[in-house]
Amino acid sequence: MVWVLLVAVAVLVIVLFLGLLAGKLPLDRMSEPTHTTPGLALSESAGPADIDALRFDTALRGYRMDQVDEALALLRQRIADLEVEAASLREPE
Repeated sequence: MVWVLLVAVAVLVIVLFLGLLAGKLPLDRMSEPTHTTPGLALSESAGPADIDALRFDTALRGYRMDQVDEALALLRQRIADLEVEAASLREPE
């Protein structure tokens, strides 16, 4: 009688596996991210102290990519602005 139960469980596992492979059963690999900290608190005039205080949420494989991308975009723009300002100060008018 036990072997009937084992065969039924094996058939069920095989059917579920084949359903996943065929795409008939939905598989949600990762759910939507949840935020545990408020939005990124980095202004366009951020200085070294602001960058030192910057913290990101952790995710399954490291830090939250959307938060890191946002911080890098702000820092990239800030560096570009400072380079333009420095170049204009160096050039004689």
